[in-house]
Amino acid sequence: MPTPLTFDALKQQVIDGTVDTVLVCLVDMQGRLMGKRFHAQNFVDSAWEETHACNYLLATDLEMATPDGYASTSWQSGYGDYVMKPDLTTLRPMPWLEGTVMVLCDLLDHHTHEEVPHSPRAILKRQIARLEAMGLTAMMATELEFFLFEDSFDAIRKRDFRDLAPISGYNEDYHILQTTKEEGVMRPLRNHLVAAGVPVENTKGEAETGQEELNIRYAEALACADHHTIAKHATKEIAWQNGRAASFLAKWHKDKVGSAAHIHQSLWRDGEPVFFDPDADLGMSETMRHYCAGLIEYAGQATYFLAPYINSYKRFAPGTFAPTKTIWSVDNRTAGFRLCADGTKGVRMECRIGGSDLNPYLALAAQLAAGMAGIAQKLTLPPPTTGDIYQSSDAPEIPRTLRDAAEALTGSAMLREAMGDDVIDHYTRAATWEIEEFDRTVTDYEVARGFERA
Repeated sequence: MPTPLTFDALKQQVIDGTVDTVLVCLVDMQGRLMGKRFHAQNFVDSAWEETHACNYLLATDLEMATPDGYASTSWQSGYGDYVMKPDLTTLRPMPWLEGTVMVLCDLLDHHTHEEVPHSPRAILKRQIARLEAMGLTAMMATELEFFLFEDSFDAIRKRDFRDLAPISGYNEDYHILQTTKEEGVMRPLRNHLVAAGVPVENTKGEAETGQEELNIRYAEALACADHHTIAKHATKEIAWQNGRAASFLAKWHKDKVGSAAHIHQSLWRDGEPVFFDPDADLGMSETMRHYCAGLIEYAGQATYFLAPYINSYKRFAPGTFAPTKTIWSVDNRTAGFRLCADGTKGVRMECRIGGSDLNPYLALAAQLAAGMAGIAQKLTLPPPTTGDIYQSSDAPEIPRTLRDAAEALTGSAMLREAMGDDVIDHYTRAATWEIEEFDRTVTDYEVARGFERA
């Protein structure tokens, strides 16, 4: 596996002309890469220390609208700058873009040079620091599910996102023949990501027409989120280069299953898995049981960070492999939480609630906060549930709408203590803005249903 690019190696590549462009990127609230393209010589001369970006980049929606109601920035305050501080440990080639490397940045306050608390990377780093104070390290992995479509982004947009045709015509779960037809996108995606230092394990067909899954090897939490973000960005760019569109919308059609971003998680100390106890039932240590009890206890409060849009909640439906209940089971894909590799050193918990539209930094941070609360409070893990959990009438439900999730988020004393009131208020405002925008919209469904018959 290639290592991320060193700064000295970059300087040499600039001298010999191999690299001429550096993408200097921050991660926005939606988990997207935003930033600037630097001439590589300018970057190695000075911009490697810092550059600047408008602080509205952490107060916009998917459309880049600038809602009111954010304490951190506004029209009244004039939308000033944040400092983008490159994290040179994240330097890496972008092999699918000629002569290009990229670096991720931390966001700092322009005046104090302190990290901006509601920056997604800062939120995750805060939870990692809390874990480190306990002598623990989080090892995590995310699965990226998405759909490939026959046409390009531009062609689909020009026909108002109508008549969408997935790249295949049938369920391609584990299907080698169909996925062979998609290797024009998926093979360069795997190979380019590995060359960029993202440890891809495999790709496979998922359980729907045109649905793909990309799996990346587990890593420490911050690296996991970085890998996820870069991989998602690469997927869209490489699909575009091949005349296709890749969508991470959680639920693109009412008759199709949704796309998820499952989160696998375990804790380690001094290179050994803390979750594993060979003498315990299922190999689950006491620490793991407390941690997982926290995941379940606070699942509703953390759901916004796993499902951030109106559309996200359309995915939670029985019989689709998306969960509806905040309950755990052993190797059971109908549960919100699935115990994997029980009885082995690889024992871990998989959160199946997250959709493909999540921001990995926020999602991982919320999982860690809930798990640490479980450890601190020594919460008791209930017995695992068996059978079809969709039919479990007494199990707690995942919030059914963004409105429900936003209410659970803003009322969460646990997340306020773990992340800070300013962070929770900031993302609550992001949630309520999504609701306000949807409430103003007249959908095609409403017009078609009621235009004549109402």
